[in-house]
This record gives sequence, structure tokens and C-alpha cells, in this order.
Amino acid sequence: MADLLFLGAGIDLRSERGVSCPGDLPPVSDAELVERAHIARAALGERAYILGHHYQRDEVIAFADVTGDSFKLAQAAAGRPESEFIIFCGVHFMAESADILTSDSQKVILPDLAAGCSMADMATHAQVEDAWDSLKALNVAEKTIPVTYMNSSAAIKAFTGRNGGTVCTSSNAKTALKWAFDGGEKVLFLPDQHLGRNTAVREMGFSLDDCAIFDPWKPQGGLTDAEITAAKMLLWKGHCSVHGRFTLASVNEIRDRIPDVNILVHPECPYEVAEAADYVGSTERIIKIIEGAPSGSSWAIGTELNLVKRLAHANPDKNIHFLDKSVCYCSTMNRIDLPHLVGAMEALVLGRVVNQITVDPITSKEARTALDRMLSLA
Repeated sequence: MADLLFLGAGIDLRSERGVSCPGDLPPVSDAELVERAHIARAALGERAYILGHHYQRDEVIAFADVTGDSFKLAQAAAGRPESEFIIFCGVHFMAESADILTSDSQKVILPDLAAGCSMADMATHAQVEDAWDSLKALNVAEKTIPVTYMNSSAAIKAFTGRNGGTVCTSSNAKTALKWAFDGGEKVLFLPDQHLGRNTAVREMGFSLDDCAIFDPWKPQGGLTDAEITAAKMLLWKGHCSVHGRFTLASVNEIRDRIPDVNILVHPECPYEVAEAADYVGSTERIIKIIEGAPSGSSWAIGTELNLVKRLAHANPDKNIHFLDKSVCYCSTMNRIDLPHLVGAMEALVLGRVVNQITVDPITSKEARTALDRMLSLA
């Protein structure tokens, strides 16, 4: 059995050993609820298609027809036109993207409407429009290409679409930025500063001095005219509440404790963490690296804990550790649990559509423009 330990504390998270910790999720739902889930799923048949993000609980993943990152799941939804219902076990912006990419006859369901994304919420449409006005006032907007991370609202994707920009994922951020710099002199990168900085500096040869943080809560982003004019990358002051927790101290501590450990982190981690890591990659790349790693190798992974636990159980020949001193679940992603999934499915069986996510036609069209630009970059 693979080792899955908290950094420093050495707490074993595996319930089969009877060890508990204050940060563990509640136990798997009772047998009656699981049976209800199976009955509802069978009743819906091919009318429903269930998407499960990698960060979801195991009890939810067990009922997913496909698992993946946000864009892979949105693409999977678009490739399933015969399904009347797309049940998206993820967060709000993911369900929005699925609605944009699917047909008007399909209905996208989010089992819990409270499942949002703190990063996406860090860039509101009004704030981004104000920022753009600041760039216009300095006559630099026409030289600037907006690039928004997939982890953003439909309104931000629409802003990007109508202003000549594109969307990116953690897998293709470098490709998107190369495209943007072919068409402009600078990039406004939304809403995750860490992905933007890590991509520009670590992968494209920019310097840290080429990057400036645009703080939406300060006039003109808290930047001088000269700072905005000089910056190649205007990085929105946003971050992932999960990946932002990982620190250089965490990396150093586990290297001291496990000298042969490989550090593998997501590019949403802070720059100094990515610099100190052995490997940096998207969620899908993290999975592939672990699956292909030599038997007996040791790994400390800096990403959401549900995925790290699942990788440890799926790769018992490797020693897999969690790169943090404390539990690091995505609290909003974990709002999607089996009771909410069962409730949504049983309502659909009874002919009631609940928690449908819809994007208005104008926003959808403009956001689709940005998404199509990204697809064309492949």
C-alpha cells in the first residue's frame, strides 16, 4: 500500500488503518444512499451524462461517466449531444463552460449551486472592465491581449472574446501566451497570477521584472503609469486557495526528511514553489507522471488532496506524500457530495430539472469566441 503522509506531522490518511485526522472528509455515505444513487442513475440511462472533476470525492467519482480537468470535461459534454442532461460534478465556472459548448437542447446541472471557485470570484466583470478602462486611458489597451484562465466566469471569458483574447488551460498556457504575444506587446492575464508568472518566466524566458501585479481593489491596479507601460505581463491579483497554500518551507522540509523525494506541483502554486520543484504540470500531467513513475520512487505532490489520495491508492508501489502540513481539500469542490448528486438525479427521474446552469446568449456567443480561439491553437 502506498504511503500517503502529511508533511511534517507524519499523519497517515488511510482509513483502512483506522487512523483519523481532524481534516478528513466525512465517511462514505450510507449503503441506502448509495443504492438510491444506483437506482436513479439506471433510471436516467443515456439521458444523463455525469462528469466528475479530479478533485471530487471518491463517492462522487464512483458515479462519473468520465473524469478529468475542467476543459476536458467541458469537451466531453460537447461530444455527448445525445444526452439530455449533463450533470457536472465540479464548480460553477465549469458548468458554465459546458453550457456554452453544448447544444441549446441540453441542460447542464450543477448538483450544488453553492459549489463555486474562489479564484474565479477574484475577477468580477465590473473589475475587469475598470481595469481595461485604465489601460485605455494610458493608450496601452490596443497593444494588450487579454488571456483568461479556464478557471474564470463566463462573463470574463466573454470579455476576453470581444477584446481579441483567448482562454487557456494549465496545459496550454504557454501556447496561448505565444499566440497573444504574436498579436500584441503585452498580456493581461486573468485571474491566476501564479499560472501567468510561472508560464511567462519559467517557460518563456521573461523575467520577474517583466511581470506586474494588477490589484483590482486599488486605483489603476496599484500601479504607476510607468509600471503599466513597462510590464509585459499584467498579472491579475488572484490565486487558487488550494495551490496558494504550498510554500517553499514545505518543499525544504520534505526534502530534508525524504532525501530522494521527487517534488511534483501544479503551476497554480507560487513561483518559488514551482522553482524548487522537480516537476511542474497540469492535473492531467501530474496523473501521467505518477502513473509512469518507477516502482519504489517517492513523490510529494502539491495539488488538491482528493486527487493525491486517489493517486496513492491507485499506485501502491510508489511512496506518495502530500506537500503540506495540513489538509488541503478544495472546500467549494467538496460541496458536491453524494446526497446532492442523488437529489439532482432523483429530481430528473421525476421530471423536475433542478440547479440548471445557463449562460445568456450574448455572453455565451462572446465566450465561445474566446474558447474557439483556444481550440484553434491546438
